[in-house]
Amino acid sequence: MPASRPSFRHRPSRPLLGGACLGLGLLSSALLLLWTARPASAAELLVIQLEDLEIPVRLDQLEAWSRREPSLPPWDGARASGETPLPASATGPGPAHSLVSGTDSHAITTADQGPSASGFPIAGDARLTGESGTLNPDTAQTGSDLEVWLNLLEPQSRRGVARLLQAPLLREQSFGSQLLDSWAGGQMLAEVGELLTTPEGRSTAPELQSTLRRLLRERREVTTLALLRSLPVSQVRLRLDSLLDLAEQWRRQIRQQSNALAALQTLALPKRNARALLPAETQLSPRRVELTVAHRSEPLPVDLWPGQGPEASRLPWLLVLPGLGGNADQLGWFAGALAQRGWSVAVPQHPGSDGRALRDALDGRTPPPGAATLATRLRDVAAVLAARRDGRLPLSGDGMVLVGHSLGGLTALLAAGVEPEPGLARRCSQAIERLPIGNPSRLLQCELVTTGLPQALPRPADLRGLVLFNGFGSLLWPDGATASLPVPVLMVGGSLDLVTPPLQEQLQLFLPAGDPRSRLVLVEGGSHFSPVRLAERQEAVLQLGREWVGVDPATVQTLLLGLGSEFLHSLKLPVLLPAQVRLQQGVRAYVLDPAAARRWRRRLKS
Repeated sequence: MPASRPSFRHRPSRPLLGGACLGLGLLSSALLLLWTARPASAAELLVIQLEDLEIPVRLDQLEAWSRREPSLPPWDGARASGETPLPASATGPGPAHSLVSGTDSHAITTADQGPSASGFPIAGDARLTGESGTLNPDTAQTGSDLEVWLNLLEPQSRRGVARLLQAPLLREQSFGSQLLDSWAGGQMLAEVGELLTTPEGRSTAPELQSTLRRLLRERREVTTLALLRSLPVSQVRLRLDSLLDLAEQWRRQIRQQSNALAALQTLALPKRNARALLPAETQLSPRRVELTVAHRSEPLPVDLWPGQGPEASRLPWLLVLPGLGGNADQLGWFAGALAQRGWSVAVPQHPGSDGRALRDALDGRTPPPGAATLATRLRDVAAVLAARRDGRLPLSGDGMVLVGHSLGGLTALLAAGVEPEPGLARRCSQAIERLPIGNPSRLLQCELVTTGLPQALPRPADLRGLVLFNGFGSLLWPDGATASLPVPVLMVGGSLDLVTPPLQEQLQLFLPAGDPRSRLVLVEGGSHFSPVRLAERQEAVLQLGREWVGVDPATVQTLLLGLGSEFLHSLKLPVLLPAQVRLQQGVRAYVLDPAAARRWRRRLKS
């Protein structure tokens, strides 16, 4: 009787083999996470580790596979017809090119039976060592074909893996060095080091750091495969268990937001179609002024949009703050449309954390802008407020409103005098114990522990309200940010926002609301970038896919303009914005007053 070996059959209910197949399918996801770290030196073997299964992959043959455009396997037609596909190595004799130390390919076998009923192959020889099912790279000389595993992916995904392996991760030495030196880059590098370990299980973060720096000095481009093959270890282990844990964070966040939307739909809010409203377009153009400020060596650019009509002097003026890496003109649609309706608006550019700063970082001229720019942004706000008071900014208005997108929203809260709660370092030690891929804004919040948290400004005496698009700050204000504000807040989020997720950020900041006129809005299908408009002539700083942009941004912006103007009118008139479901050309937004927001949170907890 042959030596005892683990018996493997493809059973959907069996978690190990099912997980292994999924794990190999997620190889592309694992490699995608490596973009933040690019290493160098002499690795020959990548061991994919999932539960008790280890699959050795020769990097030179993985590279050879990636250099060929993967062709459709002969069983793709069967897949399309609904039949169960069998890899060629399981349906007929003959050698097959092997990516795992070996020359022939065959299916997994049991101790006494022939090929498994499913015909699913496993990388390496069927000779497994130990009871755990660990593949021995030294004995896997006649193993089956990893190419067959990769061919289990859909053709588009398979081509994506090949492109990912060969595509340049970095083309600029200077940007790579700046990224490595940044706080956020260090956090991501440490996480990747925990996923890619040495045979002894030690993090490869130090090797990733040194190897990447060397590669960036030696070549113009660094690819994923170059990174893996250049590590100064003979073998690298990819911990798919940990990778799947990270992926589960992402899936859990998506499920949570989907469930939250379903709970919102049970609140039985009255439906209201949007009034006939001109699209969020304007024929106006801003006047740019260069404001001399003490804290900058160069003048501060500010776009001014004077309010049109006789109401301008009686309405509050707005100070609109772009997000990190954003420009004044990206929120010009909002500023111009409101100016056309009577509100005067000022939009500062924030050099050092605007679009040019992000482009300079990508070109390697400066470090990536981050939390360290928050203090300068607050000084910009103070300078604009002072200039408006002493007449250097000729904007009419009775009182003022702070408006911000993303980091601009965080800046607005601090500019409104909302002091962060003590204990940020302690909260961050828990929040970023693992990379917070379900809420990336927490990286920026926790960077403030290192850079220093700036003090809030004194609350402007004429402050009338705040409008926050995709705002965040849950770690700064774990008990809510609006309770201490004596003015109403319009807090807007999107159901598809995976940068500042609405439950953890906007809902948590909104409650307990201090003013009954405050409103929380969730746009169904809205994303983190819905309020941002990039002109077609612009070279977009971020090339975003549809899944990141969300539903039609122009329609969402028209909806937000309507809700925003009604909220602004409510600052002086009776409440014009009751709790409701607002419909705008097929886009749906849930408008919650404080009582409805509390009901929503109770349903989420139950």
